[in-house]
Amino acid sequence: MHILHLSDLSNVDVRAIWDLVTTPPRQISGTVAWSFEGNGIRTRTTFIQAFRDLGLAFTELPNFLKTGERACDLAGYLDPFYEMYVIRESNHARLKAFAASTRRPVINAMSSQGHPCEVLADAYYVETELLPLKSAQVCLWGPPTNVLRSWHELASVLDFCVVHVCDRQFHESKTHVRFVESLPTSIDIVITDGWPTGTEAYFRPLTEEHLACMGYPKLLPTPPFSIGRELSFDPLTYPGFAGYRQKELLLPVQTAILRYALEG
Repeated sequence: MHILHLSDLSNVDVRAIWDLVTTPPRQISGTVAWSFEGNGIRTRTTFIQAFRDLGLAFTELPNFLKTGERACDLAGYLDPFYEMYVIRESNHARLKAFAASTRRPVINAMSSQGHPCEVLADAYYVETELLPLKSAQVCLWGPPTNVLRSWHELASVLDFCVVHVCDRQFHESKTHVRFVESLPTSIDIVITDGWPTGTEAYFRPLTEEHLACMGYPKLLPTPPFSIGRELSFDPLTYPGFAGYRQKELLLPVQTAILRYALEG
């Protein structure tokens, strides 16, 4: 199975992946094709460790989808050598075309349209450490980035609602997302993401005063965060900061994603 968007999964799929987080992994034979655009130091670190923990070999293919070769030709030539592809590629259309051509699972390690593995890990944290997503008041702050779009998709898959605070021009009609410009109240967790270049004029940084008005919720800034951009303050000074250790969940959740994609 492919995981390009969280909307590719069902409620059952997500719960099955999360169930695998606490299940001791068994060794899996085979080789993963690994292509990683950009830095992504946390995602890169934890995926490589997950490969090692599962006993999977991996071959790095830099700029794998940047070639002018047709996606069907890439898949046809390379599928015999690999059990899976884990790809970080900004060109989502190219990633989607390759996934449609290959007979192997493709995992989106981040594209321009989504960051499914990161959001599955963060949502697992909310579900297991804070309160069930069904009853959680989740606020997304800022422009609709790939991370926040993946939260929209997960809300639809798991049938819970999120509030997304952003400028009116970015509002959309989505069944599980309430877009607002005003400050919501009684929020349990606020999630931010880095702002795309050129959107600064339309958004206000999250302040400690905003958090106070929302009832001092937990704060999960998706790294890398910028103080003075999406945040006006150092999150280390805020008692509700989710903390660095929260991102340790990337490893067990990504391991579970690999297992589920390979083993079903």
